[in-house]
Amino acid sequence: MAAALILHDERDVNQNLYSPTSNDPHGELFDHEALSPGELAQIGELFGAMGALRDVERRIMDASQQYMKLNATAMRAIHVLMVAENDGTLVTPTVLAERLGISTAAVAKMIAKLEADGHVVRHRHPSDRRAQTLTVSPSTRAAAMDTMGRTQASRMRAAAVLTAQERDVVIGFLRRTAEDLAASLDREDS
Repeated sequence: MAAALILHDERDVNQNLYSPTSNDPHGELFDHEALSPGELAQIGELFGAMGALRDVERRIMDASQQYMKLNATAMRAIHVLMVAENDGTLVTPTVLAERLGISTAAVAKMIAKLEADGHVVRHRHPSDRRAQTLTVSPSTRAAAMDTMGRTQASRMRAAAVLTAQERDVVIGFLRRTAEDLAASLDREDS
């Protein structure tokens, strides 16, 4: 007779989705021995919280893209241009291409579409008449502030309730995580 399959409900699956021991039960990827069961459970909760944040951010991005009828790269371009404008920094198409990590040809095509759709305005560079600078149109700025701005304010409120020491811990954790993930990608590319 076949071994009985133990069925779990959806909550168990979601809870265990981020558990270090459910993902790596034999410690092949991560040494479990140095941590107590409580510490492993807390790490699972931390990963679950990060997963929930990613899920919500994905939903927000999807809704904003749909509302503004822009793809992810165009949304990032709008964000870069808005922040630069807020800081009083001029952005040329070349600078935008570098910041987005795409070719100048791709950014030229994107800018033409964004301009045609009324999202971006081109200006002559004040000191180099051969160059152009880019800004976000007032209507797109208002739409972006209405969608992404509200979500950014939610993040600010969540960060504001932390103490300075708690923020330092979160900053350190997120930076180490980003560095370790980047190193993992670099190893895969080698």
